[in-house]
Amino acid sequence: MTPITVTRDLALPDPLRVARAENSPHLGPRVLVFSGGSALNGISRQLKRYTFNSLHLITPFDSGGSSQELRRAFDMPAVGDLRSRLMALADETVLGQPDIYALFSHRLDRQGAQPALRAEVAAMRVGNHPLMTAIAEPMRRLIQGHLGQFLDAAPPTFDYRNASIGNLILAGGYLANDRALEPVLFLMSKMVDVRGTLRAVVDETLHLGAELSDGRQVIGQREISGKEVAPLSAPIRRCFLSDGTQEMAHGAVRLPARNRRLIEEAEVICYPPGSLYSSVVANLLPQGVGRTLAARRVPKVYLPSLGTDPEALGHDLSDQVAALLTPLLADAGPEATPRDLMTHVICDRDTAATECDKVTARHGIPCHRLPLAGAEPGKYDAGEVARLLVSLA
Repeated sequence: MTPITVTRDLALPDPLRVARAENSPHLGPRVLVFSGGSALNGISRQLKRYTFNSLHLITPFDSGGSSQELRRAFDMPAVGDLRSRLMALADETVLGQPDIYALFSHRLDRQGAQPALRAEVAAMRVGNHPLMTAIAEPMRRLIQGHLGQFLDAAPPTFDYRNASIGNLILAGGYLANDRALEPVLFLMSKMVDVRGTLRAVVDETLHLGAELSDGRQVIGQREISGKEVAPLSAPIRRCFLSDGTQEMAHGAVRLPARNRRLIEEAEVICYPPGSLYSSVVANLLPQGVGRTLAARRVPKVYLPSLGTDPEALGHDLSDQVAALLTPLLADAGPEATPRDLMTHVICDRDTAATECDKVTARHGIPCHRLPLAGAEPGKYDAGEVARLLVSLA
């Protein structure tokens, strides 16, 4: 029998695929995103309307905020972005676990006195706090145990101001599981009924470093992102992983096999909006990421951030694409091409046509402009982006 190939024009977003996914999100597509910070949380909340099978590889290299204090105390990977994505993907309906969600989302007073703040966490540990008493057994006992692990190990100098209770619970679980993130992430995902799969891209205590165009090196995500300290004054030339003092060899940090399998199972791969280097490129640095991506024959889409990104100083759109491709091509080997690692760049329609044309001329990658911006300046319409990603599967 002669095979017949049937083709059809694909609208983006595709109403048929979107409707099918919304009707059966438990059968939804495996959309994989490499992301770090909170820029993707709104899109993740929309994405779970259409699929419970999204895949999230997240950087554990943050060195600012609440994560900075935990890293200083326990020499551990950053958990703030992981906790934030857990909450974004949690079932927020009455059928989920709203009491656990409320506890994980709670932050201590930014201006509170240290003894009072520690006493509040201690009250949670023994169950004498309304956020804890609202949680049913046996989950309450598990959470209390993790908080106990944290409190027993926390140094007297630990700064509790503005601490995320979810971060403290994850830290206690990390310590209770022989300093491994995967078991506690799995447990917490079950507790809040996460609509997807979430993992740290590597389960190691590392930092992000950057080499600048003027030859300087800076180490630490907070030094790169321009959010807690002054933005960089020179463009970033490249990023690397560090032990906190110096650059590590590329082969020293490898993509775990379980995360390689996630990439191999993905139906759509997205380099999403977010801080260019600390949120996205950071996830592409471990050995094996580029090689695994190059072997996949699925849509691989870059959605550049809207607005101003301090990390993209001096970068036009084609430079941002180059920043993503450089570590991937180095890992994938000499036979790999840019199109093996990125099939499309999709921008908002307000992006200049000349910017898109330059991407295609420089990298050979098609660049499309679609109406994706939301009402808030510098932000995507989260629902439109979710429907776009579902349509590509």
